Amino acid sequence: MKGYWVVAYRTTGDESVMNHYVPLAGAVLEEFGARTLVARGSGVTAHEAGLKQMTVVVEFDSYEIALAAYDSAEYQKALVVLGSSVERDFRIVEGV
Repeated sequence: MKGYWVVAYRTTGDESVMNHYVPLAGAVLEEFGARTLVARGSGVTAHEAGLKQMTVVVEFDSYEIALAAYDSAEYQKALVVLGSSVERDFRIVEGV
């Protein structure tokens, strides 16, 4: 089963933070063979209790690979860049 990172950004802080984070995270995604399905800057229409927040969806060949990518030392270094200025709802989910 495929694995997915589903990330909704409540706050993104200073644009320079995201500009530093994206290439670092992108290198990890490439290393783990991930594909970005919904990129930062894509349109979002919220319904019901949803919020109009920047949302990113990344697909991995398996749930286990998605977990391993998040836990990798390289991705943990990318997370440090976000610091406390970025607040996200980050989920790793298994596809059907």
